Amino acid sequence: MSFRKNPAQQMSLFDTTYNLTEREKKALERSWAKVFSEDVFPYIDEERFSVLYSDKNSRPNTPINVIVGAEIIKMLFDYSDDEMVDNLMLDPRFQLALHTTSFDEQPLSDKSLSRFRRRCYDYEKTHGVDLYHDCVTGLAEATARMMGIDKRIRRMDSLMVEANIRKLSRMELIYTCISKLIRYLHKNGHDDMIGHMEHYYDPNDFNRVIYHSRSTDADKRIGVLLKDADLLLEKCGNDFEEITEYQLFVRCLSEQTIVEDGKRRLRTKEDGGMNSSILQNPSDPDATYRKKAGKEHRGYAANVEESVGKNGSVVTDYQLDSNNKSDSEFFQEHVEKIGPQEEKTIISADGAYSGEENTELAAKNNIDLVTTDLTGRDVDPVMGAFELNEDGTRVLHCPAGNAPRSNWYNKATGIINISFERDKCANCPFAMHCKPKIFKKVSKLTVSRKMVNRALTQARMNTEQFKLLARIRNGVETVPSALKNIYNVNHMPVRGKIPCKHFFGSKIAALNFRKLLRFRQGTGHYGQNPLLA
Repeated sequence: MSFRKNPAQQMSLFDTTYNLTEREKKALERSWAKVFSEDVFPYIDEERFSVLYSDKNSRPNTPINVIVGAEIIKMLFDYSDDEMVDNLMLDPRFQLALHTTSFDEQPLSDKSLSRFRRRCYDYEKTHGVDLYHDCVTGLAEATARMMGIDKRIRRMDSLMVEANIRKLSRMELIYTCISKLIRYLHKNGHDDMIGHMEHYYDPNDFNRVIYHSRSTDADKRIGVLLKDADLLLEKCGNDFEEITEYQLFVRCLSEQTIVEDGKRRLRTKEDGGMNSSILQNPSDPDATYRKKAGKEHRGYAANVEESVGKNGSVVTDYQLDSNNKSDSEFFQEHVEKIGPQEEKTIISADGAYSGEENTELAAKNNIDLVTTDLTGRDVDPVMGAFELNEDGTRVLHCPAGNAPRSNWYNKATGIINISFERDKCANCPFAMHCKPKIFKKVSKLTVSRKMVNRALTQARMNTEQFKLLARIRNGVETVPSALKNIYNVNHMPVRGKIPCKHFFGSKIAALNFRKLLRFRQGTGHYGQNPLLA
């Protein structure tokens, strides 16, 4: 299939809108489709997806802008692929939105969307480039310009995204991995390797083994599973290393079991290796485990960046990765990707994004990272008055203006050990804040650049400007809420990190379109803040 751009559609003599009554035409003009047609569809960059198709002359592709537009509209109304195809054929609003009112036949078929997604998935697996993410963020940039949002002030938040998998016990996990491999062998004509284990491909066997046995027999059933697993390993040898079912089977055994004195047993915490990255369910090998706020999560974590202006807000970037990735890591990855900003940019986030390393990285890229809370213990505000040299390895003056008698910097810990004449600390009004250790001749204390910066940050958090930024940041919490409650991110009909990220991107694009629609219709309500003027 070769790539061909979809030219701007001109209305033909047989355009379907000619058959509408004046009343119907007015209703169509007032609908969401008019805004989508004029403010979203023209900005879908088809060219970036040309690498998914052949450069040889062959049957042309389904128009990319129609496919991408359909993916966004799907999420807007929570439609399936088939429902989207049907609505495009029957509803003039969908045809207007996707510029297909003059098509003799609507271009989407029942496989158009799924085949396009598969091409995007395969390309990212092979080249490590997420074409769809770039398309969604490109649309977000265009939306921000239309809404007059200059991206000088942004806010950030994260959310847990549940994988479309069932929680499995260790017994269920081992059984499922064995069963999947047995089914593969049976399906591909390797019954001679299965032997007495043919019951694993019986669809009723799972319930018999897992649920229809007494709980007191659990150890016995585990023992049988592990013996079957060892036998299966022996029979497979090195002949199936490229097969997904075999890879998951081996991964499960290596993570969940250990061989001791020639006998396989379940791994315990004392054996080590039981971390959040271990396989949760073979149906989604990318899903990881995390416990947050007392709740267990199996799946992924997403990070969203929202740009804010006086006319509203737009989600201008997003990330989705394993859920054991911290907010701090998401921030570092994001800043390294966007690089230095042309004009001073403020990113407001909660305390999970704080840290000396993040603040320094942001500053290098002309970004002011403002966090509404700080992780760790507070320090005395007076510590911010210590004057350090440029690289933070020496104290030049204390809050009272005294130069230290000696400086010793511990490179491993970043702590500076300093000493003063005894009288300078013993009679100092700041001593109760610095808390030096006073000896017969000298007094000693420790200071660090991290400590000084933290004190300065704490002081900044009490300023009026900071309070205004904090109020701006609070608005980003509506994004995770909307994604969960309106766009159902915890119930995506796909498995795997790349497919989940693709669907998540479509939901972000749908969320942004809803923001743009409210702006165009004048129904948005935006809180007034002097910083956004």
